[in-house]
Amino acid sequence: MRPFLIILILLLGAACQHPQSTTIEKSAEFTRVNYNRPDATAFLGVGLWAWPLPMDYDGDGDMDLLVSCPDKPFNGLYFFENTSGEAFPAFAPPVRLGDAISKVQISHTGLGAPKVTIPGAELQDFRTALDSMPEALFPIEELTKDLGKSPRFNQWKMADYDGDGDLDILVGMDDWSDYGWDNAYDSTGIWVNGPLHGYVYLLENRDGEYHNRGRLQAGGEEIDVYGAPSPNLADFDGDGDLDLICGEFLDRMTYFENVGSREQPVYSKGVFLENQDGTIKMDLEMIIPVAVDWDKDGHVDLIVGDEDGRVAWLQNTGEIHKGIPEFTSPRYFRQQADHLKFGALVTPVSVDWDQDGDEDIIAGNSAGHIAFIENLNGGPEPRWAEPELLEVKGEAIRIQAGDNGSIQGPAEAKWGYTTLSVADWDGDGHQDIIFNSIWGKVEWIQNTGTELRAPQPVRIDWGDQDPPYPAWNWWKPAADELVTQWRTTPYAIDWDKDGVMDLVMLDHEGYLAWYQGSSKEGTNILKPGKKIFYGKNGSAFNNKNIVEDTGDGPLRLNTAEAGSSGRRKITFVDWDNDGDLDLLVNSLNVSLFENISQSPDKVVFEYNEPLTEQMLAGHTTSPTFVDWDKDGVWELLVGAEDGHFYYLPR
Repeated sequence: MRPFLIILILLLGAACQHPQSTTIEKSAEFTRVNYNRPDATAFLGVGLWAWPLPMDYDGDGDMDLLVSCPDKPFNGLYFFENTSGEAFPAFAPPVRLGDAISKVQISHTGLGAPKVTIPGAELQDFRTALDSMPEALFPIEELTKDLGKSPRFNQWKMADYDGDGDLDILVGMDDWSDYGWDNAYDSTGIWVNGPLHGYVYLLENRDGEYHNRGRLQAGGEEIDVYGAPSPNLADFDGDGDLDLICGEFLDRMTYFENVGSREQPVYSKGVFLENQDGTIKMDLEMIIPVAVDWDKDGHVDLIVGDEDGRVAWLQNTGEIHKGIPEFTSPRYFRQQADHLKFGALVTPVSVDWDQDGDEDIIAGNSAGHIAFIENLNGGPEPRWAEPELLEVKGEAIRIQAGDNGSIQGPAEAKWGYTTLSVADWDGDGHQDIIFNSIWGKVEWIQNTGTELRAPQPVRIDWGDQDPPYPAWNWWKPAADELVTQWRTTPYAIDWDKDGVMDLVMLDHEGYLAWYQGSSKEGTNILKPGKKIFYGKNGSAFNNKNIVEDTGDGPLRLNTAEAGSSGRRKITFVDWDNDGDLDLLVNSLNVSLFENISQSPDKVVFEYNEPLTEQMLAGHTTSPTFVDWDKDGVWELLVGAEDGHFYYLPR
């Protein structure tokens, strides 16, 4: 046979084959989505975890905010300028000064300029040098040696503890050795491991050298708050001596009154800060309080960083309430609208929610909220309204773990991790919301067209079998409930195109399953899941985003257990425009599983690399598809753990 005929036959044979992974184009880079509304304001925020440094950074006489954000992808030390000089300004958008400074703290001591510290060191000439000139203070290992584990929070503050004119050091450290971390409930939902511990150490300054005086006591016992102590020493009650306020891993602050003297402090038993409305709580947890007279009225306030990147002001009113200084409830700062953001670990779905012809966003987040983000103009670069929390009868929808809803323990009580899809679940012509959460319970919110109704379980007919659930759950589902792995998207889709909504999601063992919908008595009732989805060579995608070749078998999108299980965010879209639905899955950004073969009983996906090399995830991302430029080609919108949205054009 002639050589050119051989080549022609090979080319024709290749053209007849299904496109392989090498045909999937690498797209442009992800870009962060903006509000595109320079006249608007929004909550001030960095990414996941806000460590605030309130100070007059630019030397113009008013208080600015520096915030360190140690997570991905919004890592950095950011400057929010106060351009109005007001106590509650709309700050300028953030300016990145450099990389995040881990565990950074600021102390307003009244003795010279504020002191900026990291574990074991003071940062000299901070305004110009940032963290490039650390000066050692005391060996860290001298404090950590008596802890069961290395501390997650290691916070160094400076203050004149005993009124002798020099600066001592308070060190807040947490200890997780009793708590452990994962899967420690008994059959009744009681956490059988111990609590989190949060201790405060005193390093006394004696002629310029620091001496470890051990853990501070209050009420005759060691101070021990619920992790992340964030110690702040100041005259909060205005009586001339220095009191102590500590934060915690959760959402409250504890006040320890100095009932001794300025020179010989003695602390009373701690009480939670409260005001006329009750115990003061932050919206989320992992809070970072900092003491400073923010409004310069002579009373020491608290500036508090929250886990979702926001920062709040708790104003000291100067009044005493039930024997303790009274602070206002948290008032979260605002900034000029810049990057679109909704909390942390945001999980968007693109949908025309208000039926005005453009693509809005419905999104969940780590706090357990669900929000509507309105597209205001429908153009290729949408202008966005500020996220509006969805409500039922005037109360914001919020799913939370409480004491025993998180497999990782009661320290996660304030988290909800709502992840969702939007579809007409009940066939009444209105878009409903189907969601999963930290609990692993699949629920839906009915949209009647005039109001939203309270979340209710998605119903499933298990027949004669007991409802399955993850082996590590301490609780069991009801007879007609669907309970799978936590924090994984329930994707509502009419997969078999029979006019009734189905569900595709991870099952209780981490396999991707199809739950077929059936209409009974006007209600959508699912059938038990079928493992019709396969990976080429039976691949499994583990919780480290690594593909495992497991031989022939159904596609398993997470092989891990307990706290490492679930966590998969998915969407289906014809990404390669070949007429079938491909699977997009969270990874370091988003990975493509290309649909290479489909029949009613078997769908085979082939894994492709992440769509770009950008790192958008420390924990997770969440993909949805959009067509903002209306060119008929799907683009990608991704919610990242920093709470921002990232757009991938094609």
